[in-house]
Amino acid sequence: MPFRIIIVGGGIAGLAAAVALRSPNHEITILEQSRLGTEIGATISLQPNATRILQQTWGLNHLLDHAKGTVDCGFRVYNVEGRLVNEVALRSKTQYGADRIMWHRQDLHTYLKDAATTEERDGIPAILRTSSRIRNCDCQSGAVTLENGEVLEADLVIAADGVHSAIRTSVLEEEVKPKPTGLSAYRFMVSTKTLEEHAPDFAAKIKPAEPYTPMIMAHDCRLIMGPARNGDMYSVVGLVPDERMNEDPDSAQSWITKGDPKKMLETYKDFPIWAKEMLKQAKNIGLWQLRDLDPLHTWNRGRVILIGDAAHAMLPTQGQGASQAIEDAEALGAFFNDAEENCMRDDVPDILRRVINARHERVSLIQKFSRDAAKPATENGSSEIKMRPGEFMDYNCLYRGAREWEERQPAEQVEGSSSTLDELRLGPRESVPTPIATPSA
Repeated sequence: MPFRIIIVGGGIAGLAAAVALRSPNHEITILEQSRLGTEIGATISLQPNATRILQQTWGLNHLLDHAKGTVDCGFRVYNVEGRLVNEVALRSKTQYGADRIMWHRQDLHTYLKDAATTEERDGIPAILRTSSRIRNCDCQSGAVTLENGEVLEADLVIAADGVHSAIRTSVLEEEVKPKPTGLSAYRFMVSTKTLEEHAPDFAAKIKPAEPYTPMIMAHDCRLIMGPARNGDMYSVVGLVPDERMNEDPDSAQSWITKGDPKKMLETYKDFPIWAKEMLKQAKNIGLWQLRDLDPLHTWNRGRVILIGDAAHAMLPTQGQGASQAIEDAEALGAFFNDAEENCMRDDVPDILRRVINARHERVSLIQKFSRDAAKPATENGSSEIKMRPGEFMDYNCLYRGAREWEERQPAEQVEGSSSTLDELRLGPRESVPTPIATPSA
């Protein structure tokens, strides 16, 4: 019999897990509660640690053409007059061996879905079932019950069902709700041609077709932008403190919650005319209250493991949310694909413990740093993490996979050193981090 895998959630994390676990002996079913295609558009970025996995580990070599990805050349910070005050070049390819790449979220999602389900790749194609909402999950047996009463059984269940995970309570045996972080995000996309025609002052200052991530910070609010689809589309994310919103942020907990254009303009009323020109072009606006999780004590029970936002939702200030989901998927593939077929069913809990040992410490640290980077400068003295932003960027992007991480641990333990997470707890830092907030999950 094939090794049966159920993946709950057909987003980036779930599809990445399906790509990583494809094997001649793996029968993969992806359960997605939505019909897909209902998401309000936005860009998403993957950092070098994740694009290296897609390209070099999984052999997905068409990220720039088939998925219409754009290599990000750097960050540009503008003041309210539209003057460039800081530019940080990204030397990802030479420094980290891979690029930071931006996509329209739907393009990356479609590309991963095709890689998971196509007949043309090695292994059994994954089966994607939409409109499949989960009622409950038995972690010990691997049985998943759908809302329609159907029961599906698996040797391994991967919960990739997002920050409001329905399976997390079963794994932890207690309810852990994501925490409001005090920030909400408007997001929308507009064509570059529309900006050039109807917001010419904005287009002249920002140059939306160029492969950079521009940011405007003023009045406690930020606009974070970037191109998609080879520069034909432009993505805008507006980060707003909840107390400055003219909408109810607590009601915006779904990724498809719609924002009000008039209320968004009221929130940004103190921004310069040339920036508001651009905001007026927004038609279909999403609104998402940014929530994250404290590091969980475990992601596993029995045959079930949490990955992605279900396990470690984090703020976008390091642009690592989606990239850490890709790393989770790589770890699953690294340990399960090499397991002996005749003992794999009995060894699932042990293999999952290896996955968590290779992932939990690293992700928890990135969660903490992402939350810390969102604090006002006056609060940064209370930071737990002593690394400077540049050092943390290296920590993020030089990751070489779960097996390499696992191999390093015994040597460190023999030497008697404390864990990486403990070593990096200290404050205050010598410098306040520049948030690398991106329009990504």
